[in-house]
Amino acid sequence: MAETLEQVTLRVNGTTRQLRVPARRLLSDALRHDLRLTGTHVGCEHGVCGCCTVLLDGDPVRSCLMFAVSAEGHELTTVEGLTPRDGDELHPIQRSFQECHGLQCGFCTPGFIMSIAGLLADNPDPDEDEIVEGISGNLCRCTGYRNIIRAVQRAAELLRAAESEAPGADDPSPHGAATTTSVSVPYAPSGADDHDATGDEGSAR
Repeated sequence: MAETLEQVTLRVNGTTRQLRVPARRLLSDALRHDLRLTGTHVGCEHGVCGCCTVLLDGDPVRSCLMFAVSAEGHELTTVEGLTPRDGDELHPIQRSFQECHGLQCGFCTPGFIMSIAGLLADNPDPDEDEIVEGISGNLCRCTGYRNIIRAVQRAAELLRAAESEAPGADDPSPHGAATTTSVSVPYAPSGADDHDATGDEGSAR
């Protein structure tokens, strides 16, 4: 008997995406196989390694522990969503990994980047202990973590510099609210804002 497919609407990287997937489809599989956002990697599939980390309403989550249907009504950001639309430059967190040699094989890197994006959105100037805690849910078998910690420190510097250089950064915004810069940069593929994708139970991992 064919598995029943559910109609799911996901908001991913600023774009509304329509899917038909089994109710048991993991969010990680929906992102990778149905939406072809393969920057989200899958490692342990038990929520331990952190490779599949994405942002859900700005908070890091393990996409291998969520069903795609559970993400409906929420804003999702994947590593692809950090890249500016023109693609001519790296996001500050990506740039910091490049400058500080924070990656080797690179398999764990997207998950680290998304965890760090969530960390720096909440705490723009973390100390080393806070950085260690912030990346503690992500595993790396190559770097020994020291260069990743340096990359987080460098990313924080770059983001603070970008915020200070933003137009109106020195002027109070209306009603006394401070002007802030979001860590994650919304990304939409070229073309229409809405996109349909169809999944089936035979999608391979």
